[in-house]
Amino acid sequence: MSFPLLTATAALPAIGAIATAAVPAARRTAAKWLALLFSLATLVLAGIVLTRFEPGGARYQLTESHAWIKDFGVRYELGVDGIGVALLALTALLIPFVILAGWHDADPLETKSSRWRPTQGFFALILMVEAMVILSFEATDVFLFYILFEAMLIPMYFLIGGFGDRAHSGSDENAAAQRSYAAVKFLLYNLAGGLIMLAAVIGLYVVAGTFSLSEIAEARANGSLSMATGTERWLFLGFFFAFAVKAPLWPLHTWLPNAMGEATSPVAVLITAVVDKVGTFAMLRFCLQLFPDASKWATPVILVLALISIVYGALLAVGQRDIKRLIAYASISHFGFIILGIFAMTSQGQSGATLYMVNHGISTAALMLVAGFLITRRGSRLIADYGGVQKVAPVLAGTFLIGGLATLSLPGLSPFVSEFLVLVGTFSAYPAAGIIATTGIVLAALYVLVLYQRTMTGPVKAEVQGMADLKVRELVVVLPLVALLIFLGVYPKPLTEIVNPAVQHTMSDVHKKDPQPEVEAAK
Repeated sequence: MSFPLLTATAALPAIGAIATAAVPAARRTAAKWLALLFSLATLVLAGIVLTRFEPGGARYQLTESHAWIKDFGVRYELGVDGIGVALLALTALLIPFVILAGWHDADPLETKSSRWRPTQGFFALILMVEAMVILSFEATDVFLFYILFEAMLIPMYFLIGGFGDRAHSGSDENAAAQRSYAAVKFLLYNLAGGLIMLAAVIGLYVVAGTFSLSEIAEARANGSLSMATGTERWLFLGFFFAFAVKAPLWPLHTWLPNAMGEATSPVAVLITAVVDKVGTFAMLRFCLQLFPDASKWATPVILVLALISIVYGALLAVGQRDIKRLIAYASISHFGFIILGIFAMTSQGQSGATLYMVNHGISTAALMLVAGFLITRRGSRLIADYGGVQKVAPVLAGTFLIGGLATLSLPGLSPFVSEFLVLVGTFSAYPAAGIIATTGIVLAALYVLVLYQRTMTGPVKAEVQGMADLKVRELVVVLPLVALLIFLGVYPKPLTEIVNPAVQHTMSDVHKKDPQPEVEAAK
């Protein structure tokens, strides 16, 4: 039997979580280094998965399949396509930076003799989220994916509610209440989506007799499986609702600003750059592949919701006074672009959407982590409390600017390639939707540049006068992300070569071809 590489890639951070949680209470620093070591080892394994993956090979590679719950037809089945392997690599890449950025976020404020070990728990929960997210990108059994989809909510709930942002304008009691509210809202929204998905998963098993993605696809191909139109549409809606909550898509988005605002900056990155990608990834892997006809039926409504997310999220970002909530609303707008590209059902749109998932993860991580360093220094999330930072901390201001420019998709930075492909792919199939979506670009320039102007330029405020610039640990976090934004912006080919074959498979699932350009006959 070949080495189970995919299982090992997910199991390693899970083992690291257990080991980190078991470190004695007095050895907090050892727990941090242990968590970092396991995250780096996971990154190495993810790199091996990436090098072993053949873009022109079989759709699902490095597959594993074992009987699990035989009485219910549940199997432990894993496999990665180009989309899954790209997001797996993104997750493994970001976690070490999340751990480094949150190095002191869970240190006790008052006493060192508490029986509760917050530092060990903080990093153990991050590794547990990583394990579940990686396994969800690998799962090709629908029931296995569902379990992971729901289980990752538990560590995220404790990360949001138990380790909130310390830069809170109110009292400690008010801060704790806000964190609790954000964590419960996150959990309830996602649990509601998950329960509806569970009903759809059971319905799928009743119709197909299996949870295996490969078996369902094979049965569809040879004609032995057919779904009634109404049944397929109801099952699609059950899956899509859960993924739209996770994504998040308007009007199911309201949990995200609360969760990102109250969480620490590294956990906010974990939410929007890692966990939320499971929702958009699942739309490609499950909605389009399992329910192709229903996906096409629902496309007009989903495109409208995506356009509302783009414009609404950007407009609310413009009016924000809180730095982290501004970035949260910007992410809602960006997820609208991703969903727009997926359901435009063109190869450019879906390639752009997949690239957007990766590039948004990198750009949001860069911007949010630098914002976290800024907030930690000043002790406030309010934009009005800053001014003139670039004069006292030029490196911090410079990296903040690059992260912001990536967020508005400046040409030369990686999100530009993604957004351009989404807009081209959308315009070729739905010109009106493509035109409306471009307003998101204009609004993005507005909220990013106004944010930079109000925080970094102008007279130096007294509270900012002694602000320190980025330290070595913080530079180690930010500079590789900035380098990736530039590299993939100038040379995206390594990523597109991995993603494009998987997109073609998805296009084949829904029996769609790219619209042919209209060429006037020569006179």
